[in-house]
Amino acid sequence: TAANANPPRRKRTIMDLQSNKRKKIPITMLTAHDYPSARFIEAAASSHHNHHHHGSSTSGDTGILGPGAAKPPPRGVDIALIGDSLAMVACGYPSTTHLTLDEMLYHCRSVARGCKTSLLVADLPYGTFAVSVEQGVHAAVRITQEGHMDAVKIEGGEEVAPLIKRLTDVGIPVMGHVGLTPQRQAALSGYRVQGKTVSSALKVYHDALAIQHAGAFAVVLEAVPARLAEWISSRLEIPTIGIGAGKGCDGQVLVQLDMLGVDSDLGAGGKGPRFLKKYASLGEVATGAVRTYVDEVRNGAFPGEEHTYPISDEAFRGFLEAVAEQDPAGRL
Repeated sequence: TAANANPPRRKRTIMDLQSNKRKKIPITMLTAHDYPSARFIEAAASSHHNHHHHGSSTSGDTGILGPGAAKPPPRGVDIALIGDSLAMVACGYPSTTHLTLDEMLYHCRSVARGCKTSLLVADLPYGTFAVSVEQGVHAAVRITQEGHMDAVKIEGGEEVAPLIKRLTDVGIPVMGHVGLTPQRQAALSGYRVQGKTVSSALKVYHDALAIQHAGAFAVVLEAVPARLAEWISSRLEIPTIGIGAGKGCDGQVLVQLDMLGVDSDLGAGGKGPRFLKKYASLGEVATGAVRTYVDEVRNGAFPGEEHTYPISDEAFRGFLEAVAEQDPAGRL
C-alpha cells in the first residue's frame, strides 16, 4: 500500500557504509552542531521529501522496473558529523584548536537529541589525544558515553594508529582523517592541498593504509587531488569520504552552515574554499528577515490584529471599574 511505500528510516550502521562502498552507492555525510541542524538532517531523510523518486509506480503496479527491481537508494544523510569546525561556524573561535572537550560534549548531546537515524560521529578535539593514548581513550569514552555518539573521528596519519587500534580494541569505532588536517593548519601554514608531490602523495596513501590497518571503519580524505583520492579509494577496503577530494571517493562531506550559505568567516573574499558548493543562501535570508522585523515593529505593521488576543468589551469594562474601585485616586 502507499502508506507502507516509505517506512521510517532505520538507524544507519557501519555495516551499511561498507555495503554502500561495495555497491558503489555514494555515502552522504554532513556536519551538525546543535538541535536545529540535527533536525534538518533528520527531516531530509523523512519519506515525504522522497516522493519524486517513485513517480513511475504510483499507479499500484510494481513500476516500470518490475518486481525484481533494485531498491531505491538509501534516503537522507548517512553520517552526521559533529565536526570541530563548529568551533568557527557555531562558536566564533578563530580556529578549531580553541574548542575544549566539554564544549564538544555539549554540542554532541544537542545533536544526539535531534538526529536519530544517521550514524553519529564526533571529532576528538585538538589536544585531547596529544599527550598519550590513555588520554585519547579517556576523551573518546566521554564522547560516546556522555555525548551519546556512535563513533569518534581522529585527525592524523601513522602517528595516531596506536590510538585508533586501542579504541577499536575497547569497542569504540573510529573514523580516520588524512590529507589536510585542519587541527594542524598552523604547522602546515594555512589551508593547502596535500598530496600534490610524489612524497606528499605517498604520505597520504601510507597514512590511509596505516589507519585502515589500525582498525578504522572509514577515512576522510581532505583537500587531496581527485585522481589520487580515487586511486586510494579503489585500493582501500574501508570507505573513503572526501571533502575537496573529488567524486572518486566513496562518499562526500561538507560543513552544513557553509553549504547552507550561512557566512561565518569564509576566508578571502567570503567565497570559502574551492570545494565548497552553496546549496542555499540562508545567511542572506536570515539577515533580510531580521531587517524586515525591525522595520515592521518601527512602522507599526507588527504585531497585526492576527497576532493578538482579544478580551470582550464586557470583561475589559469590568476590569476598568474594578481598578477604579480599588484605587479611587488613580494612583496606580
